[in-house]
Amino acid sequence: MKKTKIDVDLILKKVAENTELTKVRVQKASEVLTDNLDVDLAKTPYETVYKEDRVKLKYYRPETIKYNYPLLVVYALINRETMLDLQPGRSVVQTFLEKGLEVYMVDWGYPTRKDRFITINDHVNGYIDNIVDFIRNKHNVPKINLMGICMGGAFSVMYSALHPEKINALVTTVTPTNFDTDKGLLHIWMKQLDMVKIAECYGNMPADFMNFGFLLLNPARLMLDKYVSFFENMDKKAFVENFVRMEKWIFDSPDIPFETFRQFVTDCYQKNLLIKNELKLDGKSVILKNITMPLINFFGKFDHLVPPEAANQLTKHVGSSDTEDVCLATGHIGIYVSSKFQKAFAPRIASWLKERDG
Repeated sequence: MKKTKIDVDLILKKVAENTELTKVRVQKASEVLTDNLDVDLAKTPYETVYKEDRVKLKYYRPETIKYNYPLLVVYALINRETMLDLQPGRSVVQTFLEKGLEVYMVDWGYPTRKDRFITINDHVNGYIDNIVDFIRNKHNVPKINLMGICMGGAFSVMYSALHPEKINALVTTVTPTNFDTDKGLLHIWMKQLDMVKIAECYGNMPADFMNFGFLLLNPARLMLDKYVSFFENMDKKAFVENFVRMEKWIFDSPDIPFETFRQFVTDCYQKNLLIKNELKLDGKSVILKNITMPLINFFGKFDHLVPPEAANQLTKHVGSSDTEDVCLATGHIGIYVSSKFQKAFAPRIASWLKERDG
C-alpha cells in the first residue's frame, strides 16, 4: 500500500502565514480597543413627559407628524426598552419617526424591595391605564395605538381586552399568550422548577439570576460562539462597537417585582389562564373576544424564549375581524436589531398603522 506523503514545507508555510495574519489582527485589534468607541445606546432625542413611582414615559416627536393617533410602546419588565433604539440605522424608534409617527415608550425603571408587592394589575390597570389616559388627554383623541413587546405584549393584550374603547390598533411582537407548550426550554423550567421560591428568597426576582438562566437556554451560542466570533472580528471597529452595545443592553437588566413575577409564572406559565379567558385582574375577567380593534401579531420562527407555538394562537381567540400573523425567520432579538429584518418589521408596522389611522 502506498503511503501518503505529508508536505511538511506546505504545512509550515501555512502556519507561518496564519501566524503573521494573527499578529496583524492583534495589532489592529489593539488599536480598535484603545480607540474611542461609540457604544452608547438610545441616542435618539426624547422628552420625559410623565412620571409615576419608578415608571417614566418617553416621548419621541417626528419632524412632521403624519398620523392621527400616537403610538405607545410597552416593553417587557425584563431588560430595557433601549433595545428599540440600539443605534442609528438599526433603530425601531428612528424608523417610526422617519415615517411621521409620534412615539411614546414606557421606561419601567429599576424596582427596589419596596416594589415587591406590585402586581400585574398595578402594571396593567395602574401604570399603563394612567399613561394611556395621559396621552389621550394630551392629544385630545379618544384612542391611541398600542404596541407590546414580550411580557409587555402580554400586558398590552390584557389591557386591550379590559379597555378596548381606548385602543385604535394593537401590535404584539414576540408576545407569549399560549403557555401550553414545551417547545421552549424556558416554558419547561417555569412549569417544573419552583421559580417563585427562588424569587421570594430575594424579595424580587434578581436580574442576574434571570440573565444566567437565559444564557443556559443556549450555552453554546450565547456563551461560546459569540465570543469566538468577537475574537475573529475584534480588529473591525464597527463589529466591536455593535458587540459592546449588545453586551451593555443584555446585562442592563432590572429586577422583576416579586408579586408580578409570581402571578406571571403561576397564572400564565403554569395555568395558562390568559388564552383560556380565565385570567382576572382587579376582579374582572380578561376576555380576549373583547379585543375588537385591528391586531397584527409578530413572532420569530427561531425564537428560543417565545417559540411560535406560544405566540401564534392569539389571533384565533380575539374578537377582531382584522387580524394578521407575521412570522419572521429570526430569533427573539433579531426582529428588532437584525439589519436583514429592518425593512420587514418597523416599516411594515408603520404602514399597517397608517392604513388604520382614520
